[in-house]
Amino acid sequence: MKKSWSVLVALLFACTAQAQSNDPVIMTINGVDVPRSEFEYSFNKNNSEGVIDKKSVDEYVDLFINYKLKVAAAIDAHLDTMTSYKKEFVGYRDQQLYSSFYTDADVEKEAMKVYESTKTSIGPNGLIRPAHIFVHLPQNATPEEQAKKKALADSLYDAVKAGADFAELAKKHSEDIGTSPNGGLLPWVGPNQTVKEFEEAAYKLNVGEMSEVVLSSYGYHIILMKERKQLEPYEELRDDIMKFIEQRNIRESIAKQNIDSLAKERNISPEQLMDERAEELSAKDLDTKYLIQEYHDGLLLYEISNKKVWDAAAKDTVGLKNYFEHNKKKYAWDEPRFKGIAYHTRDKADIKAVKKCIKNVPFDQWAPVLKNTFNNDSVLRIRAEKGIFKKGDNALVDKIIFKQKDAEPKPVKDYPYDDAFGKVLKKGPEDYMDVQGLVVADYQEVLEKEWIKDLRSKYTFSVNKDVLKTVNVR
Repeated sequence: MKKSWSVLVALLFACTAQAQSNDPVIMTINGVDVPRSEFEYSFNKNNSEGVIDKKSVDEYVDLFINYKLKVAAAIDAHLDTMTSYKKEFVGYRDQQLYSSFYTDADVEKEAMKVYESTKTSIGPNGLIRPAHIFVHLPQNATPEEQAKKKALADSLYDAVKAGADFAELAKKHSEDIGTSPNGGLLPWVGPNQTVKEFEEAAYKLNVGEMSEVVLSSYGYHIILMKERKQLEPYEELRDDIMKFIEQRNIRESIAKQNIDSLAKERNISPEQLMDERAEELSAKDLDTKYLIQEYHDGLLLYEISNKKVWDAAAKDTVGLKNYFEHNKKKYAWDEPRFKGIAYHTRDKADIKAVKKCIKNVPFDQWAPVLKNTFNNDSVLRIRAEKGIFKKGDNALVDKIIFKQKDAEPKPVKDYPYDDAFGKVLKKGPEDYMDVQGLVVADYQEVLEKEWIKDLRSKYTFSVNKDVLKTVNVR
């Protein structure tokens, strides 16, 4: 017994050593070993064909370490325990697992069910392809209007009976704009796809026969039967049915049915079954393993980055203001800008009223103040465009503010009076709000760098440079 146990231990150590030699540790981050295969997966995916800013292996190492440090911080912050995170992660993960719960035979069986259901709904009378000349009758038509419409339909019917070309009459006189250009020809239809009166009259016709004038809830129809057929064999329609299955996401429905059945059979929950399948497939296939891990880490990265950088920067008005004040030269303009509004009014008196209304109001409050004062009811008294304009942005601003002689503002119907109000900024923006998007983006970059510096001092990490040299670049 002791000999057998020692042999087993030796085999286990041998297998472990073999696995480590095939996939050695390339780096250790916060005490967690990262195998070479994981780094290779990430590197090759993010440096594939079509990627503009490709990195060398050495350049990518720092990006990968930063990525892993952020994930470690997210886990320490317990973001992976949030219900919203868990739900989103499982949703992404399960999308990758569904295909393992159905076979091609399952999909083929479902396609056949779709075919048989369609065939049953069509019934023995098959499909028809009629053409019609349509005279629209409004539902609230008076007796006189109805008589007039009926007379028109009768005259068209008599014309066809006398030898006139049905298609030409449909093109000229049919009020079904969808079919009249094609001589009144409808697509193939089956039972219960048209109004009752039309269907009953059409299905009585043989190919080449024409109905009398038929009244439906929409108006008058003269129907000519162009073609009839039975539903084609399954093999001929299979490709179209498969497209239908893809469009309706029926594969996922098949997978969910199979998951429910299998979970019930094993007396476990569907969630437990999906967890087991994720572990099983991850053990068999590294691409699946790292794709699932990518969902796990990527969602955590988004949550922690939003908390520490993106949302934090956008909400830190004091920080944004201070950053702008210390970096004003960075946002200087090469030509003046006009900060204000270009506006149009119905009444001449409102030209001055607009200026008076917002004269002592902060710029960021102009829009609501103007709306409440001039456009607070059904009649809009002014039309205005607010912003920071350079030459060429707005013709009215070019003409009034920048004195461009060739500027030609387009007149606004019902608003004949034009003007602009605001100030010209010659050197650059007054405050960060004038270039908010740029300042926020730059401030985010500052917070990002500070955060990474803090992470690198807080967490331990090391790189095995010998293993790094063996990375397989695809």
